[in-house]
Amino acid sequence: MKMFYTKPPNEWMEGLPIGNGRLAAMIWGDAVKDIIDLNHEWLWRGNYKDRHNADVSANLPYVRKLLKERDFLKATMAANLFFGGNGGISGIKHRVDPYQTAGYLTFELNGGAAFEWRELDIDNGICKVSRGGVVSEFFASCENGLIMSKWCSANKFSCVLSQARVEDKDAVYNFVTWTDKFVFDCSFNGGIKYRSVTEIKTDGQCTVNENSVEIADATFVKCITNIATSVFDLEAEIKKYRTDFDNFDADKNKHSAKFAGIMKGVVLEIAEDAELNKLSIEERLARIREGNRDNGLVEMYFNFGRYLMVSSSVAGDLPANLQGKWNEKIDPPWECDYHFDINLQMNYWMVESCNMPECAEALLKYLETFYESGEEAARNLYGCKGIYLPIQTDAWGKSTPEAFGWSVWVGAAAWFTQNFWNRYIYTGDIDYLRNRGYRFLKAVAEFFEDYLVEDDDGVLQVMPSQSPENRFAGSFDNAFPVSIGVSAAMDIQLIYDAFSCAIQAAEILNVDAEQAKLWKSMRDRLPDFKIGEDGRLLEWNEDKKEVEPGHRHLSHLYGVYPSELFTNETRPEQFEAARKSLEYRLSHGGGHTGWSRAWVACLQSRFGNAEAFYAHYTALIRDFATITLLDLHPPRIFQIDGNLGGVAAVVESMISFTDNKVYLLRSLPKEWSEGSLQGIKLPGGHTVSIWWKDGKIADLKIVMGFVESLTACYDGKETVLTGAPGTIVGKL
Repeated sequence: MKMFYTKPPNEWMEGLPIGNGRLAAMIWGDAVKDIIDLNHEWLWRGNYKDRHNADVSANLPYVRKLLKERDFLKATMAANLFFGGNGGISGIKHRVDPYQTAGYLTFELNGGAAFEWRELDIDNGICKVSRGGVVSEFFASCENGLIMSKWCSANKFSCVLSQARVEDKDAVYNFVTWTDKFVFDCSFNGGIKYRSVTEIKTDGQCTVNENSVEIADATFVKCITNIATSVFDLEAEIKKYRTDFDNFDADKNKHSAKFAGIMKGVVLEIAEDAELNKLSIEERLARIREGNRDNGLVEMYFNFGRYLMVSSSVAGDLPANLQGKWNEKIDPPWECDYHFDINLQMNYWMVESCNMPECAEALLKYLETFYESGEEAARNLYGCKGIYLPIQTDAWGKSTPEAFGWSVWVGAAAWFTQNFWNRYIYTGDIDYLRNRGYRFLKAVAEFFEDYLVEDDDGVLQVMPSQSPENRFAGSFDNAFPVSIGVSAAMDIQLIYDAFSCAIQAAEILNVDAEQAKLWKSMRDRLPDFKIGEDGRLLEWNEDKKEVEPGHRHLSHLYGVYPSELFTNETRPEQFEAARKSLEYRLSHGGGHTGWSRAWVACLQSRFGNAEAFYAHYTALIRDFATITLLDLHPPRIFQIDGNLGGVAAVVESMISFTDNKVYLLRSLPKEWSEGSLQGIKLPGGHTVSIWWKDGKIADLKIVMGFVESLTACYDGKETVLTGAPGTIVGKL
C-alpha cells in the first residue's frame, strides 16, 4: 500500500508524514531538495506549565439564579466572566502553550536535478524520494525512537546538508556544525529547552560552513536525528535513544516489522479497476474530483488514517493533537493543542475497533495526568468533588479554562469515560479496570453528584450547561459564540453515559455499592431526551431559535454516535428524531469542515444510510484533503481528526456494534459491491473478518473473545453464536 506521486510538493501540507509517537517529520521540498521538518511530542513552549484556578465557586449560585429566572443573556455573560478563564474572545492572552516545530534539515543536490517520484509506504512507515538518480529514504523508527534519513546513488553526487529553524524572537538559538554532526540548542524565554542532534555519515568529502555541510563525490549520505527536551531530563533523553550507522538497515527492518505488524492487523480490500493503481495519487485525486469512482483511493484513505494514528501514537507519551505530531509553525492554528469537545475524542474513535491497544494507551496515559489539576478545578471552579476537564488544553495536564466564550462546559471528562470503559469491554482486563479505569469513572461520577441541581419537579438539571460550540437566539447573539443554558441535550447524554459506566464498573468490581445505588438514582432523575414539535431532537432540550442552523458541531447527536444511547431498538423515537436533526443540519450547510464531515459519515453509518455514508466519506477525499490526503479545516488548515474519524466511519458502515449485537454490512454502499474487511475487534474481545460479493456476505470469520456468545445481525435476521475463547465461528 503505497502513496505514489510524480510531482514534488508545493508546500508543507503536501508533504509526506512519518512518525513514531515520540518524534515526527514532514518530508517535503521541491525539485532539487528534501526538507525534513522535525517535531518532538513534548516540544511545547513551557511558559504555562504551572497554572492554577482561583477559587470562584462562590459565584455559581448567582449564575444558577439567573438561569432559573431564564435570563440567558445575563447568565451567559456572568458564567463566562466567572468560569470562562482568559483567551477566546476576552482579549486577554490565554495560558495554553503552543506545540512547536523543532526546526528542519535540508538536503539539496548541487547542479540541479530532475525530480522523478516520491512515495509513502504506509504498511511499513517508510518514505522515499527520487531525483537525478539519487534516492532518498526516511523513517521514524518505532523501535529506536529516532528519525533516520539516507540518500544513495549508483553515481557520485554533491550536495549541501543544512539545519535551520524559523526566526523566533522569544527564543535563544545556538547552532554548532561539524563535518559529522549538527547540534542545535534552543531555549524558550521563560519556558523549556530542547536540543536537536543530527549525526552524519558519508563516503564523500565534507566541508563545514555556517549551519551547513557541503558534501562532494558521495554515493551515500546517512543521517540519524535525535531530539530531546528539558521537560524531564534533556541529557538523559539524548543518551537513552541511541543507534549507530552500522545498524541502519537492521533498524529499518525492525521498524518495518513492528509498524507493519500493527498496520496489517486490519485489512480493507474493495474491488476496483486494477489499472487505476498504475496512476499517481495526483491523477487519482483529479479523477475523483471530476466525479469518477476510485475505490482504491477510498481504501487508501482508510489505511492512511490508520497510518497517521500509528505514526502519532505507537510509542512515546502523548496522544495525537490537532495535527497529530506534525507542525511547521511557532504560532500554529489553535496552538496545535488538544480540544476536548470533539477533536481529541474523534482522533481515538478507531483505536479499539482497529486493534490498536498501543495507541489507545497514549490517550489514557495522558488523561491520567489530569487528576491533581482536575480535582483542583472541580473544587475551585464549581465547588465539587471529583474531576473537571477543560475544553482546550496542552501537554501539561492542567485543567484550567482558557477559551473565554467557549469554555463554560463540564462535559469533557464525562465524554472520556467512554475511552476508559472501552478499554475494559474490548479486553476484559479486570486488573486494568480495578487499578486504573475505575478511578477515572468514579471521579467523573462524583463530580456530577455535586454539580447536578434538583428542580421543583425532582429532576436533576445541568446548570450551567452548553451545547459545544453552538448558540441560541437571545443570549448575546453577537457577543458570545456559545450560549449558556440549562441541561443541553449533549450534557444530559454524556452524564447519563458517565453514570452508566461508573455503575457497571462498580458492580463488576463489587465495590462502592451504596454510591452506585446513588448514581443509579441520579441517572434516573436526569431530564428526558426531548423532541421538538417538528420531530427533531432538541439541542438545548427545549425549543430554542438556532442562530446557525447549519452549525458544524453535531453535539446533540452524540447519543447516536459515538454513544449508543439512542438506537432503533432502545430509544427509537430519539433515534428517528436525531436522524431528522441531522438532515436539517445538513440541509443548512452543516458538515462544512473535515472533522464535521467525518462525524456525519459516522452518523449516517449508524443510521444505516449506506449511500449518505458513501457520499460524505468520499467528500472527505474530494473536498477536504490535500494532495497527500491530509485533512483540511477551512480556510486551508491541516487538522488530523477528519482523517482519523473517517476510519471509524468505514468500520461503522460494515461492522457496527450496538445493543450488544454486531450488525454486518448495515451501511455497505452499492459502489463497494465486492471486498473484505478483516481483523475488526468488538466489545467482548471478538475479532470479525467479513468478505462480500454483489453486496452480500460471501464468507465470515469470527474469533470468539473472552465473552462466549455474540449476537450477529444480518439481512433482518439475528443469530446467536457461541464458543470458547479462540473458537472460530462463521455461519449465520
